[in-house]
Amino acid sequence: MLRVRVTAILLTGDSPSRFITNCRSGRVYLFVNNKLCVNGLSEGNAAKNRPKMTTNIQQGSLLDVLKKKMRQTKEEMERYKDECEEFNKRLQMEIIRREEAESEVAALNRRIQLLEEDLERSEERLATATAKLAEASQAADESERIRKALENRTNMEDDRVSILEQQLSQAKQIAEEADKKYEEVARKLVLMEQDLERAEERADHADSKIVELEEELRVVGNNLKSLEVSEEKANQREEEYKNQIKNLTTRLKEAEARAEFAERSVQKLQKEVDRLEDDLLAEKEKNKVLADEMEATLHDIQNM
Repeated sequence: MLRVRVTAILLTGDSPSRFITNCRSGRVYLFVNNKLCVNGLSEGNAAKNRPKMTTNIQQGSLLDVLKKKMRQTKEEMERYKDECEEFNKRLQMEIIRREEAESEVAALNRRIQLLEEDLERSEERLATATAKLAEASQAADESERIRKALENRTNMEDDRVSILEQQLSQAKQIAEEADKKYEEVARKLVLMEQDLERAEERADHADSKIVELEEELRVVGNNLKSLEVSEEKANQREEEYKNQIKNLTTRLKEAEARAEFAERSVQKLQKEVDRLEDDLLAEKEKNKVLADEMEATLHDIQNM
């Protein structure tokens, strides 16, 4: 039969007491303040009163106390066992959670690595996009500069076209005035021809009266011949002027179709018109001189 040893701690008073009983021998050992007592007595008194104390303790309440303590100890052991099992369960759950957490950490590490790789690729794409954006910005700035330059050039061309249109309008006005002046010259030449015809008629009727003035009439005839020559020259000049006016009109129409050469053409036309006006004034002076000579001659003839 196995020996069973039970140890109980009794918390009574200030000092704990520990009971040790031997179920085989029935002897109870009590430690009070680290002193051995057998069946409730100290080691010295145990030898003297051992038989009496043994009987008293076996019959007394000490056994009940020990049984109670044993039940409590058993209950505590059961409770500790349950707590240990609960702790083991919690430990297993903690281990499982830790493994799951480690798996999650590993997954997170893999995800972080993938995210870092994605971040590197994104940074590379961002750098490429930034470079392309810089190139696009530079190209946009260059396009904006070219646009502004073209816009300024267009404004300058518009101003130049407006100036050329004004100059062309002035040239047309000058040409119209020249046409009017040429018409006036032609009209005056017609009047001079009519006056000349009338003078010739008067000279024919006065032949019988101017026999004695034959020499003077010869001089007058010479003067008339000179006038005729001058008249022919004037007619030739008139035709030339008409042709020049026609050419100028044609050139003006061509200048309207070629706006880019209008400025130079207008300048040339202006010079030509100025020259024609000068020639016209000169012809007017010559015609005036001829008219004065004819009037003087006719006046002399009438006075005779």
